[in-house]
Amino acid sequence: MKLYKLSLIVALAGFLFGFDTVVISGAEQQLQALWKTSDFMHGFLVTSMALWGTVLGSIFGNKPCDKYGRKTTLIWIGVLYFVSAFGSALAFDPYSFAIFRFIGGIGVGVSTIAAPAYVSEISSPNNRGRLVALYQFNIVFGILMAFMSNYLLRDFGSQPWRWMVGVEAIPAFIYTVLIFFIPRSPRWLLVNRTNDTHANDIMESISGIRFTSKEIKEIKEEAETDNKNVNIFSNKYRTSVILVFLIAFFNQFSGINAILYYAPRIFELAGLGVQTSLLSSIGIGVVNLIFTLLGLVFIDKIGRKKLMLIGSIGYIISLSTVAYAFIFELSGLIIPIFLFVFIASHAIGQGAVIWVFIAEIFPNKIRAKGQAFGSSTHWVLAAIITFLMPPLLNTFSNPGYVFVFFALMMVLQLLYVLFMMPETKGVPLEEIYKKLYKKDDVMSFKTKIINQTNNN
Repeated sequence: MKLYKLSLIVALAGFLFGFDTVVISGAEQQLQALWKTSDFMHGFLVTSMALWGTVLGSIFGNKPCDKYGRKTTLIWIGVLYFVSAFGSALAFDPYSFAIFRFIGGIGVGVSTIAAPAYVSEISSPNNRGRLVALYQFNIVFGILMAFMSNYLLRDFGSQPWRWMVGVEAIPAFIYTVLIFFIPRSPRWLLVNRTNDTHANDIMESISGIRFTSKEIKEIKEEAETDNKNVNIFSNKYRTSVILVFLIAFFNQFSGINAILYYAPRIFELAGLGVQTSLLSSIGIGVVNLIFTLLGLVFIDKIGRKKLMLIGSIGYIISLSTVAYAFIFELSGLIIPIFLFVFIASHAIGQGAVIWVFIAEIFPNKIRAKGQAFGSSTHWVLAAIITFLMPPLLNTFSNPGYVFVFFALMMVLQLLYVLFMMPETKGVPLEEIYKKLYKKDDVMSFKTKIINQTNNN
């Protein structure tokens, strides 16, 4: 029971992640009208600046995680969220707003490394998938709460956007206080401290079991082999880096962040009114939450690969239908309905799998570095796509062509899942290391991955 409580507390970083990244969707049109920014400046300063902060946080977030530990890093994440929310609410121009949103983005980027790493390191192989996926569940719960908050605060005060972005300070403060009461990661202590007994006592208090002397030896041998100066782009890790890069690449080239950030605007382009668009955005949050729960249930039962297959097929069907409806100007509910199908496909596939997969595929000593690579890839692409979305929607005579592009990208993702992605369900972290990294022969490693894929 303590394991689930700790995992849930740490996963609240995901709630703040989801809330922080999507709350801008309700405020962005108000801010563009208030500050009269061009589409280019609006996309860069107002909507994508948080994502550029996320890029910075995801690139360098492994350093405090490795040096000061997962717990200390998680505390500072809460502080960054609080400062960002409070400062954004008081912003007086697009530049001050961008600075505080950038600060929050740093917190988001670091959290995508620290939170999954912590939870994966206190979990067992049988429950690791759904416990790490609690982070994703909290992301979508935060997204839903942001959409609902935006709707409820749409007419609050003379400048509703200040309340929309500022209310995040409340959960940020609560999260920061709770993190002070979690223990340090026992695996991090084994790698970075000499007191094995203390690490074992923490593991026993969390899950009721202790590391065996064999497990401690394996963890330390792994740490000695993979020293801090290791190059994750060496041949030894090349295939794993490719796998992580591609899952992050396809995550963003599905269009998920662009659609979440600009959901009200897209619904208005589909012919819905402003208020109906905000309500439809809440529908996106509800669908996201429900199907993330399904992903949480099935990720340790049917595995990561099958969920990605289901999601890929759903992506292709939904994005193609939305593109068709926009291009041929079909009226009615077809666009909102298939955008909901798109969100469901993402939630049960990429949404449930990505942070679990990235947290598993690298060994203990370089897990933070590997996650930093995967996370930074994810957020660089998210920032670029979100920044380009307003000009793209206004440049193309019909937004359907943007959705055609996203649909074609998801055909490529389906091929990636079918022919490259391995299954990591139920495999201990140290066993994943042995199977994937022990041999330096890259071709042998690739053959092993292909054989494992065919067997699944």
